[in-house]
Amino acid sequence: MVQLYNLHPFGSQQVVPCKLEPERFCGGGRDALFVAAGCKVEAFAVAGQELCQPRCAFSTLGRVLRLAYSEAGISNEISQLESDDFVICQKPLELLGEKSEQSGLSVTLESTGLADEKRKYSHFQHLLYRRFAPDISSYVLSDDIKLHSLQLLPIYQTGSLTSDGKILSQEKELLSLFCFFSLPHVGYLYMVVKSVELMSVYQYPEKSQQAVLTPQFLHVITSNNLQCFTVRCSAAAAREEDPYMDTTLKACPPVSMDVCALRIQLFIGLKAICHFKNHIILLTKADPEAIPERRQSPKRLLSRKDTSVKIKIPPVAEAGWNLYIVNTISPVQLYKEMIDYSNTYKTVKTQSCIHLLSEAHLLVRAALMDASQLEPGEKAELLEAFKESCGHLGDCYSRLDSQHSHLTLPYYKMSGLSMAEVLARMDWTVEDGLQKYERGLIFYINHSLYENLDEELSEELAAKVVQMFYVAEPKQVPHILCSPSMKNINPLTAMSYLRKLDTSGFSSILVTLTKAAVALKMGDLDMHRNEMKSHSEMKLVCGFILEPRLLIQQRKGQIVPTELALHLKETQPGLLVASVLGLQKNNKIGIEEADSFFKVLCAKDEDTTPQLLVDFWEAQLVACLPDVVLQELFFKLTSQYIWRLSKRQPPDTTPLRTSEDLINACSHYGLIYPWVHILISSDSLVDKNYTEDLSKLQSLICGPSFDIASIIPFLEPLSEDTIAGLSVHVLCRTRLKEYEQCIDILLERCPEAVIPYANHELKEENRTLWWKKLLPELCRRIKCGGEKYQLYLSSLKETLSIVAVELELKDFMNVLPEDGTAAFFLPYLLYCSRKKSLT
Repeated sequence: MVQLYNLHPFGSQQVVPCKLEPERFCGGGRDALFVAAGCKVEAFAVAGQELCQPRCAFSTLGRVLRLAYSEAGISNEISQLESDDFVICQKPLELLGEKSEQSGLSVTLESTGLADEKRKYSHFQHLLYRRFAPDISSYVLSDDIKLHSLQLLPIYQTGSLTSDGKILSQEKELLSLFCFFSLPHVGYLYMVVKSVELMSVYQYPEKSQQAVLTPQFLHVITSNNLQCFTVRCSAAAAREEDPYMDTTLKACPPVSMDVCALRIQLFIGLKAICHFKNHIILLTKADPEAIPERRQSPKRLLSRKDTSVKIKIPPVAEAGWNLYIVNTISPVQLYKEMIDYSNTYKTVKTQSCIHLLSEAHLLVRAALMDASQLEPGEKAELLEAFKESCGHLGDCYSRLDSQHSHLTLPYYKMSGLSMAEVLARMDWTVEDGLQKYERGLIFYINHSLYENLDEELSEELAAKVVQMFYVAEPKQVPHILCSPSMKNINPLTAMSYLRKLDTSGFSSILVTLTKAAVALKMGDLDMHRNEMKSHSEMKLVCGFILEPRLLIQQRKGQIVPTELALHLKETQPGLLVASVLGLQKNNKIGIEEADSFFKVLCAKDEDTTPQLLVDFWEAQLVACLPDVVLQELFFKLTSQYIWRLSKRQPPDTTPLRTSEDLINACSHYGLIYPWVHILISSDSLVDKNYTEDLSKLQSLICGPSFDIASIIPFLEPLSEDTIAGLSVHVLCRTRLKEYEQCIDILLERCPEAVIPYANHELKEENRTLWWKKLLPELCRRIKCGGEKYQLYLSSLKETLSIVAVELELKDFMNVLPEDGTAAFFLPYLLYCSRKKSLT
């Protein structure tokens, strides 16, 4: 269906001063017009609204049959075959894309004078085959089914439009390609870029003679009328550019929208039409009227001298013709007229207003497709019109309660209007004593408040918004109140609506938490405590998962803890950590965002890690989150433990979990090896928190998941001069199976831990180190004496007991020192010799 609007797309017109009656004409380049008559071609320069100026003229060898202009291409004219003898009526048929090869028509490329080796670059592609057939049930003239005006139209874009109407780049690219052809009474527009698809069908009110397609309009001529129809090329090209059109970010009127006739302009005797740039070239030729011969009197006609009667033949009347240049008005001017026209529908909630505003929007969008052809001032004016049209469309969709009301959001976004400006455009009048808010407006406000816009509504507008949602969607009221944009709402107003929800049967954990947050703003700590005590900690965590903005908000791209989060840090840090962990589990917050939140919450800079963040990292390990990279989390924790141990820096707050808690709750924290306890007990650490950090680090190293090699480069700050540092270094070397080095270190620094170390570590394939490493080393150190003599001697006795059990008598004797005292080794030799008989 074609809608008709009496708009004015045409402006001034000029007469082309050609000398002979035009037979062929076409436009080309930026300002050139070519006119052919007989064997002569004239070229004219067309600039602005001034009279076109002759540029040059040249003769051809023969009569010009066709005239076309193309910038490029061709321890191709299709010849039409006609038969005068037969009329064959076949069924109508449409074949799209490669299927059109099945039409049976052969296509042969003619030589263009290129060398044979260059012809391989020439190729053709089947786009469309369509066969029309007349309705034989009624009499149809052959002229009524004759095809005319075949045209391919490429759409280029210089730069791309962002959601707010800005142009990004200046590179020219082909967005889409369209194919148009017409019959006398109907025209067809196909899109032929990736696949061939019928876009629009144009029904003409009267028989057409010729048509030309432009990126913005379809111009059709009949015998006496120049008609202008809208096209959907820019909408199709926009969707080719961005297949995710009509989302929450961007929108474009649909390709399937009804086309409309903008204007039917009277021209007498229209014969031909062509188009280039913003000019329409028209050839008019009035049919000659017969001139009746004046009746002569018989006396005058007859003469005595004449013997015969001579009849005077009148001369052939000359036809009057003109070649016109009709300048189409600027897109902005026509856009403004369309906007004025749409005001007649403004108070009526119908699709007619949306249709006309969509036409105006597409008009501006099409003009912006090729921004390289625009002057800077014109481009700025078009961009402003583009944003204005988006605002008008947003207004329309906001007033409708239809399946397309969600388009309110992308159109308002592309308009560049702030939320306050949108609300100011609304009509708040009450109908029948009840305030009604349509779905489109509610959808826009709801999403805008969820997107953490850097806009704070005034107290008055914030109150209006919460009142709006209480009427339209009361379940959204707690979410709305948590938006950063609602920061300025009066707490008493917010509390009154939350209490209404309680009495209306909407009481939930989310309402409770929102009331607790509002109570803090009011300074009523008793009310806050009562609300927080009304549910278990598990339910409170679920409430924070439902609405993360109760704890975490974003302003100007920065994470900002709420007043409630700051209060929980002091009063219920465990609940706070559990809640943020719940947010991470449910993909409501990312890993880096969570880390930043705790740093900002605890007012720490980037180089300082608060204990609450360490508590959160430990909670992540306990929870075994699937999306957490374990080694990265291990690195964070071990780095922090090592830094504190090296600086002897206690945590800024009391840790939520002890090392024993973590060992019992998390498989990644392993049981600390027994010899480590003996090693540590040789030194007294006064600071309990320091001991906790050491135990947690030792436990991680003893765990099954830890990549020991990754921590070695970071152990340097932790000196081996302290027992704490020594224990960590020995643990790491042990995990790397550097047992001999560890034995040397322990013999030197803590001999009492050597035997427990050997009992725990020297097993299976490492069992041989008892007699190959430990036994000789102890014997050597005993010979040297010193203050650790008794410790070495005790360790040697235990070592001999183990070796005597493990080795045969002969092997045992071979590992004993040659200069040892026989009496000392005799008991172990006797046991070794008798153990076989005992077994």
